[in-house]
Amino acid sequence: MVTTTAGDRADLERIARELVDRRLAACVQIEGPILSVYRWQGQVETAHEWRCTVKTRRSLYAGVERAIAELHPYETPEIVSVELTGSPSYLAWIDANTDE
Repeated sequence: MVTTTAGDRADLERIARELVDRRLAACVQIEGPILSVYRWQGQVETAHEWRCTVKTRRSLYAGVERAIAELHPYETPEIVSVELTGSPSYLAWIDANTDE
């Protein structure tokens, strides 16, 4: 499962559509706005952002990372992943809806 954030929901919708169209993700969920507090260029910043969660295979992570970096408007976008565990039928659905 890969997560990224952006300041504009439309940017994440475009990224989500591309990831699913390219079969790098079976599903992308977008939620927000969320409040982010972070350090950027030596300053503490606060921003309202949107978060998207990408459901994919571990083997597709590199492609997902490249696509997000290519499409994302941020200079340094958040691109983090965690191992996804869950029901075998849901994980099989992810496999069936992504390509190697």
